[in-house]
Amino acid sequence: MTPATRQEVLGLYRKILQIAKNWQSASGQIEETMREKEYIRNEARTLFRKNKNVTDPKLIKQCMEECEARIEIGLHYNIPYPRPIHLPPMGLAHKQGRTLRHQEKLRKISKPIYLKSHDEVS
Repeated sequence: MTPATRQEVLGLYRKILQIAKNWQSASGQIEETMREKEYIRNEARTLFRKNKNVTDPKLIKQCMEECEARIEIGLHYNIPYPRPIHLPPMGLAHKQGRTLRHQEKLRKISKPIYLKSHDEVS
């Protein structure tokens, strides 16, 4: 990892911790706010530790894009949790007789960037 990339990653981590520090839940309840703040910190800690040994520049860039997308979505909708996608179980089939393996591949491809690491952690 180049020093510039390292600084960008550390900057994202600091930004997330700052967001968690200043977070206010949509309901305004203290208990919910504290729970959401803790979720933000734990999620950041878990994902950054999981990816600390990543050296491939493309994968680092993908992780950073996911992080930035989750930050923007969280701030926009005022929810710290990733927004789920809703696809019907066999909604991606184009022809009759597609195999389940192909369906799973299409589902994986259609997953938004902000949910790439969510299933691995939770």
